[in-house]
Amino acid sequence: MSKFDNKKVMPRYMLIAVMLTIVGFAVIGKAFYIMTAKKQYWTEVASRLKRDSVVVNPNRGNILSSDGQLMASSIPEYKIFMDFQASAFEDDSLWLDKVDSVCEGLHRIFPTRSAAEFKESLEEGRHKMVYDKKTGQQKMGSRWWNIWPKRINYNTYMEVKQLPFFNMPKNKSGFTEEVFNSRNRPFGSLAKRTIGGMFGAKDSAYFGIELSYDSILRGTPGITGRRKVLNKYMNIPVMLPVDGADVVTTIDVNMQDIAERALIDELKLVNGEMGVAILMEVKTGDIKAIVNMMRMGDSPENYQYAEAVNSAISYRCEPGSVFKVASFLVALDDGVVDTSYVIHTGSGVMDMHGRPMKDHNWNRGGYGDINVARTLEVSSNIGVSHVIDKFYGKNPERYVKGLYRVGIHEDLQLPLVGYLPPRIRMPRKNKRGQYENWSKTALPWMSIGYETQIAPINTVTFYNAIANNGKMMRPRFVKRIVKNGETIVECEPQVIKERIAKPQAIKTMQTILRHVVSQGLGRKAGSPLFPVAGKTGTAQVADQHGSYHSGVTRYWLSFCGFFPADDPRYTCIVCIKKTGLPASGGGMSGVVFHHIAEGVMARHLKMRVEDAYDERSIIIPDVKQGNIAAASQVLSGLGIKTNNHWGGSYANGNPIWGSAERQKDGVVLSKIKPSDTTVPNVTGMGAKDAVYLLETYGLHVKLQGRGKVKHQSMPAGSAIVKGGVCTLTLE
Repeated sequence: MSKFDNKKVMPRYMLIAVMLTIVGFAVIGKAFYIMTAKKQYWTEVASRLKRDSVVVNPNRGNILSSDGQLMASSIPEYKIFMDFQASAFEDDSLWLDKVDSVCEGLHRIFPTRSAAEFKESLEEGRHKMVYDKKTGQQKMGSRWWNIWPKRINYNTYMEVKQLPFFNMPKNKSGFTEEVFNSRNRPFGSLAKRTIGGMFGAKDSAYFGIELSYDSILRGTPGITGRRKVLNKYMNIPVMLPVDGADVVTTIDVNMQDIAERALIDELKLVNGEMGVAILMEVKTGDIKAIVNMMRMGDSPENYQYAEAVNSAISYRCEPGSVFKVASFLVALDDGVVDTSYVIHTGSGVMDMHGRPMKDHNWNRGGYGDINVARTLEVSSNIGVSHVIDKFYGKNPERYVKGLYRVGIHEDLQLPLVGYLPPRIRMPRKNKRGQYENWSKTALPWMSIGYETQIAPINTVTFYNAIANNGKMMRPRFVKRIVKNGETIVECEPQVIKERIAKPQAIKTMQTILRHVVSQGLGRKAGSPLFPVAGKTGTAQVADQHGSYHSGVTRYWLSFCGFFPADDPRYTCIVCIKKTGLPASGGGMSGVVFHHIAEGVMARHLKMRVEDAYDERSIIIPDVKQGNIAAASQVLSGLGIKTNNHWGGSYANGNPIWGSAERQKDGVVLSKIKPSDTTVPNVTGMGAKDAVYLLETYGLHVKLQGRGKVKHQSMPAGSAIVKGGVCTLTLE
């Protein structure tokens, strides 16, 4: 007989079914009620708990030198705050217990403010009354109180975060931060005006390559949604950000440093107001160095030189005698003169249509009769202006068209914001056949570098074309665009003009420019180690009011040339602006050119090892203690005998520790097995090996000095304390 009693069980099942049905109808009813009557209320609640379309900023790309060194990169910076409405402040006992140690720690990290001042500031924030939007009432405790008013780097942020109380979870301690992307230049102000700068707070570029390539460097922002779940915000990616690409420039950090130091030294010596130096690679047009220095300060004792304006591409002025090369190149190319043509310069003063034209030595009797080549060697104003006026005076348009043809007037279309193309007037006639913008004196003075406005970048590009056998290259500042280690855009060298003049005219001018340095006014720019070619320039320039006769004479001193002259590799221009005499393009700008040229060429010297041999020198090197596997590999590569071959490596995690003893015919390497329980002896090791070895034993290492280890704070053989700090003194 079945034990199941249908009469007793079925009523119970019916009761449960009825109750579940009632609950189901209640749930459905409540849901309907929320969807209709309470819809507006819950919509507002949901809007407070989520934020849609939050912009996620990408990482800005780096700017690199030609050999891959960082010249500008983005690093995080932090502003730190306190939220005095966090849970830890509901009961102030913990804060009151820790506040003194917190302030002492802050004083240690930021020594310019005392612990008492930190405490006073933090207590002010804790007691400040603020309006609570939720309750509509005043509440004690600021939610964003500055702990430190300035941005701090990551290391400082981590130090602060490890202080007592601050090391608790954010929602409890109230310690919070705001992250900013800061643009960092590892080489400081080196090529600052060309690399560019950023408005840090706005994350926007405002000059240089940073601005010109901003869209490439910036990347594409992403979008994420934020939803509050269990009292925490959860990010829901909608579109991931795309980081910016890296820009590889043509600038060589070492050459830039050489040029900057040479220019600043001369500016300080002559009390110059402004200086420019540009170093250009002949075959490619690559700008290897570009320096723009301006004098800062209100008195001589406070003068400093810094990059404030990119004058190399934007400072248009009358170039002076460096322009004479363009004038004579036009004449040589047109065939109106050759190097044997003799010019009668007389006693150094000649009347040019009612105005006296003077040579720089007019008070010493002038140069007399000289040929075209000697005219440029001594930079005779009379010689150049006489030739141009004689052969182009009745047709000045032909001369100006010749200047356009040889490229001195070329718009270089540089990628940098601020570039100003040259201004060289073209003669213009009215309906009656009379010149409207021209006078009889315009041509003679234009031929020697006046009545024109040309930036240094155009002058050096023109001289570079002469060095390059007539081929004019566009100045190149960026070599390529790189993304994730792969080149996405290659910026090839660009030819502006295949030939600026006839080959014979170019060869003649190259020879003349070599003679300017070897036997003319450009001697100080030369070098005994290699031939140099170039031209000096000394021009009087207008003051800030546009006047030449204000009682104070300002000079624009320049030297432009190329080296080595027999096989040109680099073209360089140096310009200095100064007030008063003495003023010499060759004696001042030429000296800077000399230092730059020798500094750059020294990097290309290749010496034979045999030439450096000294029987008293030590042929067997001094080998440090440490990883003898690495030492053995290096010694073998140098062809130095060792007593064994060791096969350990860092990469495989099995270095072989030992000592080294130098002998007459080689190095003896001895293996040492460190103990597992005692501190190893790292005396005599390099910092890399010593740190690696000690950290494998669980010790933290601090370094003082440089060289090899002379002393270790934890004596060798003492018991190892995991997490202990061992300070190494290096010499």
